[in-house]
Amino acid sequence: MNKEEIEAIIGKLRNGEMEQYEVTKAEFPAFREVLIKQKDKEQIRGEAKKGGGVVYTHVHE
Repeated sequence: MNKEEIEAIIGKLRNGEMEQYEVTKAEFPAFREVLIKQKDKEQIRGEAKKGGGVVYTHVHE
């Protein structure tokens, strides 16, 4: 997964095209690196899953 793909996923979460996205344990470091640079990173919530995966959702406030 590259930076552009991750930014596209975050954009879809942000604009409501996608309700949630699950990141595998292997994808997590790359996803997090891009996520922490987002201006609205506080609105993107991750819920850890058993086995190391994380499900991200965007909180529309």
